[in-house]
Amino acid sequence: MAIVINLDVMLAKRKMRSNELAKLIGITEQNLSILKNGRAKAIKLATLEAICKHLDCQPGDILEFVPSPEDVEC
Repeated sequence: MAIVINLDVMLAKRKMRSNELAKLIGITEQNLSILKNGRAKAIKLATLEAICKHLDCQPGDILEFVPSPEDVEC
């Protein structure tokens, strides 16, 4: 996958648990877990905004583009 979700890193930096963030942003713990583990196919901008608000971070702190080996030209 080319997009890596670093939500667990930000949660650790902010010393916040997943269930606490899920309650704050109004989604289920299961849906947050799917996002955190990189299994989500999409994320609503409103959800991303709420995550950034409550973790006091930027979207780039959570989402990272990592090119796959076939994307890198020699």
